[in-house]
Amino acid sequence: MNDNNSAITPARTHGPDLILHPVRMRLIVALAAGVPMTAAELQERMPGVPPATLYRHLNALRRGGILAVVEEPRTPPAEGRRTRGAVERRFVLRPGAASLGPADLADATPDDHLRWFASFVASLLGAFGRYVAAGAPDLARDGAGYREVVLQLSDSELAAMGAALNAAVMPFAANVPGDGRTARLFATVLFPADPKPAGLIPGSAE
Repeated sequence: MNDNNSAITPARTHGPDLILHPVRMRLIVALAAGVPMTAAELQERMPGVPPATLYRHLNALRRGGILAVVEEPRTPPAEGRRTRGAVERRFVLRPGAASLGPADLADATPDDHLRWFASFVASLLGAFGRYVAAGAPDLARDGAGYREVVLQLSDSELAAMGAALNAAVMPFAANVPGDGRTARLFATVLFPADPKPAGLIPGSAE
């Protein structure tokens, strides 16, 4: 088997069911900075995940086209990181591969969306749990927080807000580790606060 094969399996293989899993989301977040990492380095960041489980999810993401194995640098054997005499593979996140678009969600059922959202929330809850368990959390000191607000927006205003948020966030998304930087998880959730039943005309009586 060629571990560096860049062929991507069919779209459904790398759809929401592959990405929206708590362990796989942690791997994606860990690799999101663009720095190649070995399984051992990822294991150091995820000590609560058994090695066999971590390898299984790494391979699932690689087979699904989310991760790739980078070519090993041509260096003398002593310079490489070795496990049982072999240089470990380094994984990278394929650009844009972990993003879900309209086509990935086109055939989703309500149950699909509930399952995927539950996985998303579980991953977020796990990340916050690890943060507070690491020591005495100080939200102000750590720049952390959580908030809920209802916005009254027309469709055009919603689109303008999304464009403004992207313009504000994307320059910082390109940052690489270092220079006193701390990895910070920025998650978004957005949906109608008062959804109307399908087919109901606004202003009509139920």
